Formats: sequence, structure tokens, C-alpha cells
Amino acid sequence: IDIGGESTRPGAEDVALEEELRRVLPVIRRIREESDIPISIDTRNSKVAKAAIEAGADIVNDVSGGTHDSNMLSCVASMGVPVVIMHMRGNPKTMQHSSNTNYGDDNREGEGVIAGVAKELMQRCLEAEKAGIPRWLQIVDPGIGFAKNLNGNLSLLKGAEKLRKCCGNLPFLYGPSRKGFIGTISGEDDPKERDYGTIAACLATVRESGNGAGESCSILRVHNVKAMKQAVLVYEAIMKAK
Repeated sequence: IDIGGESTRPGAEDVALEEELRRVLPVIRRIREESDIPISIDTRNSKVAKAAIEAGADIVNDVSGGTHDSNMLSCVASMGVPVVIMHMRGNPKTMQHSSNTNYGDDNREGEGVIAGVAKELMQRCLEAEKAGIPRWLQIVDPGIGFAKNLNGNLSLLKGAEKLRKCCGNLPFLYGPSRKGFIGTISGEDDPKERDYGTIAACLATVRESGNGAGESCSILRVHNVKAMKQAVLVYEAIMKAK
């Protein structure tokens, strides 16, 4: 379960540290009283990350990849927990500016959204390793909907296998659930009605690699867990049929 105390959708305002703590800590403690299910804390702030782990969370999920708070990576390293390093340029207010969604020419070597995201993700992974977070505790997220235009989002989903290869086959998390690009394609304004499009986006990332390297995606972050689980189970059964 991924728990966050601030919205990072395009244009979102920052939330005060104390308010973020007030929102997430009681929820984490209450869940931990009832279940040992893994909990990730979705935060850009090291103080929130530390308090959340102490309250019972297991994983730190930082949409800024450790760029928002200069203490985040060292904080995570000191706690010895896994971290999700997401790709984003700018911040929620600026990430959809054209300067942040431009990755060059997809048809030129070393350019395009897959090459750009892979390069920048690996730079953040290296910084995490320098801070003391070993590769086996790193999960990477291409940041669907964060500093990406429509074509960028679609290219990352279509090129999930290539992207993972470019990132040394690190475990990947994808979170396309109910995102704006699904609404753009389908014409559905209500995010809660985008689960069907979410299924299509998620299945694009879990297809088996043709070279035996396994799936392009290791973790899916979704809202409608039941629907997505059913879709993946059926899809995997079809793919494994003789």
C-alpha cells in the first residue's frame, strides 16, 4: 500500500511538512496494527520518510528521485530500506512545461524519451549508491505523467523492455493508473472511470521478454487492485498457454 500526504499532480501546491506528517503517520500506524502488508511512504521529504519508516512503513517512494530534499538519499541509506527512485524533471508546478517534456528526436541515436529517461534515472541511481543505498535496494520508476507529454508516456509504455535493458535490468515500477494521458486518449474526464484504460497501459508493461530476461515491469502501482490483478492473471495464463 502506497501512502502519501501531498498531491504531486501537475500544478499541485507544496504541503507543509507538519501537515504531511499529520496526514500520513496515523494511517500507517493504524494499518500496521491490523496487517503486516508492505507499506511504502510516498514523500519527497526526508523527515517524513524517517518518521514513516519508524511508524511501520517499509519502503520510501520519492517521486523526485532524491532531488527535492538533499538529505533524502542519505536518510534512506541510514535506515537500510528499499527506495523507489522515480524520474521527474522540475517539480509539480513546472514539470509539464515544454522544456521539461522535450527529450529530443526519438529517431536519433542517444536521443528520445527512452534514452533520456534511462540516462537520468541511472544518474540518480548512481547518486543513491554513492549515498550508501546498494543497487539491490533500488527500484526505478520512469515517472509516467511526470515531465512527459502524451507521446512520451506512450513511448515509455511501448518501450518498457528496452528501457529496463538501458537501466541494467533494475526492477521497475510503473504507475499509469488513472493518469491524464488515459483521459486524453479516451475522452474520460473522471479519473475514477479510467480503470479500463489503466488495464491496457499496465498490460503493456508486464509482457514477457523475448530473450528470457523476464518481465519489463516488476511492480504495478494501481488504484483498482482487484481489476488489475484479474487482468494480469488472465494475461499471464494466455501467454503461458501451449
